[in-house]
Amino acid sequence: MLTALTALLALFVGALAPTAQAAEPPRTQAATGLHISNGRLLEGNGNDFVMRGVNHAHTWYPGETQSLADVKALGANTVRVVLSDGYRWSRNSAADVAAVVADCKANRLICVLEVHDTTGYGEDSAAGTLDHAADYWISLKDVLAGEEDYVIVNIGNEPWGNTAPEGWTDPTVAAVQKLRAAGLQHTIMVDAPNWGQDWQGVMRANAQTVYDADPTGNLIFSIHMYSVYDTAQEITDYLNAFVAARLPLLIGEFGGPADQWGDPDEDTMMATAEQLDLGYLAWSWSGNTDPVLDLAIDFDPSRLSSWGERIFHGANGIAQTSQEATVYGTGNPGDTQAPTAPGTPAASAVTATSATLTWPAATDNVAVTGYDVVRVGSGSETPLASATSTSVTLTGLTPATSYTLAVYARDAAGNRSPRSATVTVTTDRDTTPGASCAVAYRVVGEWPGGFQADLVVRNTGTAALSGWTLTFAFPNAQTITNMWGGTPAQTGQSVTVTPASYAATIPAGGSVQLGFTGTRTTANGTPTTFAVNGTTCAAG
Repeated sequence: MLTALTALLALFVGALAPTAQAAEPPRTQAATGLHISNGRLLEGNGNDFVMRGVNHAHTWYPGETQSLADVKALGANTVRVVLSDGYRWSRNSAADVAAVVADCKANRLICVLEVHDTTGYGEDSAAGTLDHAADYWISLKDVLAGEEDYVIVNIGNEPWGNTAPEGWTDPTVAAVQKLRAAGLQHTIMVDAPNWGQDWQGVMRANAQTVYDADPTGNLIFSIHMYSVYDTAQEITDYLNAFVAARLPLLIGEFGGPADQWGDPDEDTMMATAEQLDLGYLAWSWSGNTDPVLDLAIDFDPSRLSSWGERIFHGANGIAQTSQEATVYGTGNPGDTQAPTAPGTPAASAVTATSATLTWPAATDNVAVTGYDVVRVGSGSETPLASATSTSVTLTGLTPATSYTLAVYARDAAGNRSPRSATVTVTTDRDTTPGASCAVAYRVVGEWPGGFQADLVVRNTGTAALSGWTLTFAFPNAQTITNMWGGTPAQTGQSVTVTPASYAATIPAGGSVQLGFTGTRTTANGTPTTFAVNGTTCAAG
């Protein structure tokens, strides 16, 4: 994850490119399981595999063991799991890692395991080295052996900050070679410097050198795309450079919501990844300190955020593009036969904001692996949900609104059925009086004459809150100078905030987070009253 940037990111170096690929050096070991060939990630049977999934912060939330099943049910074929080698956080034991791998396999997911302690090395004094991470992977050799079909080893997350990023290349080569010398056969993933974003082009310029250092050739590069990548040109230039050089690449992390450094162009990231058949893994399932990046609110798959809806159900999203790995037995590269259309859906348990939809199953020559529910409009469709069974509960619906709904079936090869017949559902009226909200305000840092604060706006009602406006007043002479997540207007001590587009709707039970920097005098008191659309909110 992009955890910090100590300076504004300046000129993105787009001119650097990987060296044109020469003849591949002799490889000392045969391909085992997931492997690289001609710049592509392949399964052991030679089938092309394109990762479509999310990141999950297992090391900080070890009790959230249901998460892998939840992301699978939403259509993901891969999960990148955050682990710790013990340098910065509590070390994940061999038994714990074995359980994670088993959980991935039980849920028919490819498992990317990563050490997070290396994040921002060279700039963050708490970060560990790639060499320390390599020793951790070697200590897990007995756990990982035999799992080459299911596991990719991501040596270390964002293993260099913005300080002297040219230092990234040699330790990366050394770590790769150390793992190979110890006998690990898995496909290895390496992250870029510059907190994963490679905005100075170090990985891009040295990728061939690093790739050639792996005697197996089973190495894939990972670029993390956040606010550095706020234009289509930057994104397409970077991704196409690796494809042209036949160097394997995926977007190992990316975000869509804007932050204080910019607004990532996630639409181009996802569209270009789909066009080039490159993998992507969105950050992240849940539990972020900045919840604007949570795909699911409080680890609840029925409460996807707007970011989560975009990733799972939007254009070029997971539900639309993900194909399960054929190692799990349902895939068939030669399968071109689509499932039959599901039966006509029926609605039940209709409320003001939710409805349960059930339909007769589709059939397929191999196997049906999932269903997609869509809202049908005049000449258009809007994805609403995905399921692996023949029933789903739709949430976040608008009260007193008519929905025409239909269902598609899909198989492991990505074949999609004809659309089912439609059913029309009208949600109940919302009888809850007024808007229900709660606001939490927190100062996260102060310095002479200035400060930084966070605001969390929660919708505690039963209906989605759209087009909202937040108002409050500072008790002292504070002034907002820069805000992310919203746009402030301030007159004296009174502040009115309108949300950014991605935060304009807060689902029932959901929340959005705003942040800002400001100026202050000696005092920096907390506002006592917050209101949304004129209704006073509770604290917290």
